[in-house]
Amino acid sequence: MRFRPYARLPRALRWPARVLTVLLVLGLALAGAGVWGVRASFPQLGGELTVDGLTAKVTVYRDGTGIPHIYADSPDDLFMAQGYVHAQDRFFEMDFRRHVTAGRLSEMFGAATLTEDRVIRTMGWRRVAEKELPLLDERTRRYLNAYAAGVNAWMRQSGGFADRSLEYVLLRTTSPDYRPEPWTPVDSLAWLKAMAWDLRSNMSSEIGRALAASRLPRGRVEQLWPDYPYDTNPPIVTRGSLGERGFDQDAEPGARTTEPPRRPGERAPEPTQGPVERAPEPTLRPDGPPDGRVATGAGALARAAAAVRAVPSLMGDPSGGSGIGSNSWVVGGGHTRSGKPLLANDPHLSAGMPSVWYQAGLHCRIKNAECPFDVTGFTFSGVPGVIIGHNDRVAWGFTNLGPDVADLYLERTREDSYLFMGDWKPMATRVETIKVAGGADVRLTVRDTMHGPIISDVMKDAEGTLPGMGAVLGQEADAVALQWTALEPGRTADSIFALNTAQDWQQFRRAASGFEVPAQNLVYADTAGNIGYQAPGRIPVRTRGDGTWPVPGWTGEYAWRSTIPFDELPSVYNPPQGYIVTANNAVVDPDRYPHDLTRDWAYGYRSRRILDRLGRAVKDGKVDVAAMSALQQDDHNGFARFLVPRLTAVEVAGPVRDALALLRGWDHSQGAGSAPAMYFNAVWRHLLIETFNDDLPEGARPDGGDRWFEVVRVMLERPDDAFWDDRATPRAETRDDMLRRAMAAAYDELTAELGPDPGDWRWGDLHSLELVHQTFGTSGIGPIEWLFNRGPFPVAGGDDAVNAAGWDVQEDYTVGWLPSMRMVVDLADLDGSRWINLTGASGHAFHDNYWDQAPLWADGRTVPMLSRPESVKKAAVHTLVLTP
Repeated sequence: MRFRPYARLPRALRWPARVLTVLLVLGLALAGAGVWGVRASFPQLGGELTVDGLTAKVTVYRDGTGIPHIYADSPDDLFMAQGYVHAQDRFFEMDFRRHVTAGRLSEMFGAATLTEDRVIRTMGWRRVAEKELPLLDERTRRYLNAYAAGVNAWMRQSGGFADRSLEYVLLRTTSPDYRPEPWTPVDSLAWLKAMAWDLRSNMSSEIGRALAASRLPRGRVEQLWPDYPYDTNPPIVTRGSLGERGFDQDAEPGARTTEPPRRPGERAPEPTQGPVERAPEPTLRPDGPPDGRVATGAGALARAAAAVRAVPSLMGDPSGGSGIGSNSWVVGGGHTRSGKPLLANDPHLSAGMPSVWYQAGLHCRIKNAECPFDVTGFTFSGVPGVIIGHNDRVAWGFTNLGPDVADLYLERTREDSYLFMGDWKPMATRVETIKVAGGADVRLTVRDTMHGPIISDVMKDAEGTLPGMGAVLGQEADAVALQWTALEPGRTADSIFALNTAQDWQQFRRAASGFEVPAQNLVYADTAGNIGYQAPGRIPVRTRGDGTWPVPGWTGEYAWRSTIPFDELPSVYNPPQGYIVTANNAVVDPDRYPHDLTRDWAYGYRSRRILDRLGRAVKDGKVDVAAMSALQQDDHNGFARFLVPRLTAVEVAGPVRDALALLRGWDHSQGAGSAPAMYFNAVWRHLLIETFNDDLPEGARPDGGDRWFEVVRVMLERPDDAFWDDRATPRAETRDDMLRRAMAAAYDELTAELGPDPGDWRWGDLHSLELVHQTFGTSGIGPIEWLFNRGPFPVAGGDDAVNAAGWDVQEDYTVGWLPSMRMVVDLADLDGSRWINLTGASGHAFHDNYWDQAPLWADGRTVPMLSRPESVKKAAVHTLVLTP
C-alpha cells in the first residue's frame, strides 16, 4: 500500500505536520537520543525472561539471520511463545494490520485513512471474524488464546512507546493519545480476511470488463480476455474427471452423467429442485430513487471500482490482474538424486518492509498426541502456526488458485430498500462509528442486500461515470453490492493447525478440506515418497452466468445456489509423469470438468517454462535442491519468441537500428545486466500504451501481465486489427506502424534515462526494487523515509517469468510484485532444504536482521532451512529461555 499519512490533511496543516515531524527526528539526533530511540525496542534474544502464563520453560534458538526455533512441552506454551516472539520482532506490523482489518486506521493516522476505513467497515471483515471464532474447533480456540496471551505478556513488559518500536515514537506526532490495545484471537482471524481479499480472484477483471465495455462493443472487450490456451499450455490436472464419488484422477469424462461438462461461460443447469421462476423484467416505480432519477450502472460501477482500489493491500495488488501469482512444483523421487521428493514454492506478492512473511520453527520437545507439532516454515506475524512449510513427514506449498469467488450485483434501490423479483425488500442497515485521531468521530451507514454490502455507497463522491455502460450491460442500476465467499464465516483457522500436523496424504486432504478462503492450489510431498495436488476452497455454483461480468441483482436469475463439494474439487496423487506444476495456470480442462472454477487464469507462460525445464532435467539426469533453486531464478521471457521476430522484420531508421540490433540473437533471458532485456521491455511497455490506452479507460488499461501476452500474440497475426489503429490520428495505423512507433518511443525513453549508447543499457538500472515501509515509508519526508526504507536493488526477471519480478507498464519499470520468499524442501534430508525471505526476521529499523536477507534474495541466494534439533542448536547464535 502506498501510504501517505499527510496527504489528506487540510493543505494548511500539511507543512506544519511535516515540519514538526522533521524537527522531532532532528531533535532526537542532535540530542544524542537517536541511537537510543532506535535501539530501545530491540528485543532481548538471549538469557532468560519471565513470561506470565507459561506452564514450563520454553527455549528459543536463533541463528545469525534471527530466525527463531521454539521448543516447548505443550501446544499452549508453544503458541504462547510464538505470540511473544512475533511481538518481539513485529508488533508494530501486527498492530497496523489489525487496524487495517478492523477499519480502524484513522485511530492511528487521523483523517488521512478515512476512505480505507469506510470501505473495510462496509465489508465488515472484523464482524465476520467475530462470527468465526465460536465456529472453530475447541483446540483451535485454545491455541488462538494462548497466542494472544503471549503477545499480551510482551506488551505488559514493554509499556513505553520507545520500548515497542521506533514507529510509535513517530506516531506520537500525529496521534499523541494512541495506545495499543491487548491482542485478541479475533485480531488473528481478521488477518485471514486481508489474505483472502488480496487473493480474491477475478473481481478486478470483472470490473475491468465493465469499464472496457463503456467504450467498446462487447465482442472487442472479450478479445481482451481471451480463452485459456489449453492446447499449448497444459492445466495443472491433465487427467481424471468427476466420478460417482467425486473427482477421480483415473476417470474419463462421461463417467458421471448427472451434469455434463461445460466450457467457461456456458450457462449452468438450473437447480435440481426445478427451474427458477422468472419474474417479468421489473421497472422502477415512479417513487424510485429520492432524486427522481435512475442512473445507469456506470456511475455505481465507477464508485464500486474506486472502493475496491481504496482497500489497503497488505499482501499484493491484483488490480491489474497480474499482480498476484506464485509458483510451486513438486518432483517425485523417481526423478531426484536422493530418491525422495523435492518441493519448491515462491509466492508472488507485493514488496514491503518488513516482508509479509516471518520464518520460524515450532517444535514440541517430545512429539506425541498431546503435543503433535514439529513444523518449520513461513508464518504471518499475528497468526499462530505455520502457513507454508514442512513438518517431520509432510511438506506443502501454496499458489493462488484464483477461482471466481466474488460477484458484483447491480442493484436498483430507493432509500433503504432494493428491488428483487418485482418486490421492494428492506435492506439491513447498521451504523459504524469511526474514531479519528485529532478529529471528530465519523458515522458511516452501511446497507446490506441479500447479495452483500452496497460497496458503491462508500465512494459517493467519486468523480466520473462511464457513458454507455447501461446500454452495454442492458441494465440500469444505482448501486453495486458485493457477494464474496470470505464474507461468510468459515473455519480456515482450523485448517492451519491440521496442515501443520498432517502425517500423510489422507490427513493432508482432510486438513485441506477446511481451507475455505482464500482458495489455493496445494502441492504436497512426504518422506514416504508420495507427491500430490489438491484444490481446496469455498467456490460458488451459480444458477446462471459465469461471474465474468457484473449482473443485475433484481431479477433473481444470478443467485449462488450452492458451493462445489470438496470431494469434487480436482486432485492428483502420484501422477505417472512424476511431477506436478502449479503457476496460477488453469487447474483442469473444462472438457474434463463440469464446474466453473473461473475463466480468469494466468495464461500458462510460467507453468509452460517450468514444465519444459523440468522435462529436460528429468531426461538429462536426477534433479536436486540446486536444480530446483536454479529453476526459481529462471528469468526467461516467454513472450519474446513471438514478438522479437515481428520487431526485427520491421524497417526502422536512424539510431533505433542500433537498439533493435540488441534483439538479434538475444536468448530472451532477463538478467539485471542485460541490455537486450532493457530494450525489449521498454518496447513492450510502449507498444501496450500506444496500442490500447486510446481505446480503454483507466482501470482497464494494460498492466503488462501474461493476459496481454496472449492478447498481443493473437493480434500479431492480424496486422489490420482495429486495436492497432490510433484513434487520435486521421490515418488507420497497422501492426507494423505501432511496432515501429513503440521501438522509437522506447529508444527515446532509454536514451533520456540511460544514455545514447544501447550497449550501456542495463535492465536492472530501471527494473529495480525499493523496500518501502508500509506506513512511514511514503511519508514524503526524506529523513523519515531514510529511517525505514532500503534499496534500491537491481532485479532480474520480469512479468510472468518464473522469476516473476513484476512491474506495471502504466507506471514505470519499478518492481511492484515479486517472489516474496523462496523455499525448496528436500524430503530426503530436511536439513538440506533451503529458503530465503524478502527482508528479514526483524521489523525494527537498523536491527541486524531488519533487511539482512534482502541482498541474498536479490542475488538469487538462499540460506539453510534447518529443522532438526541438533542442527538448530549448533547453528544458534542466541538462546533465550522463557520461564513461567
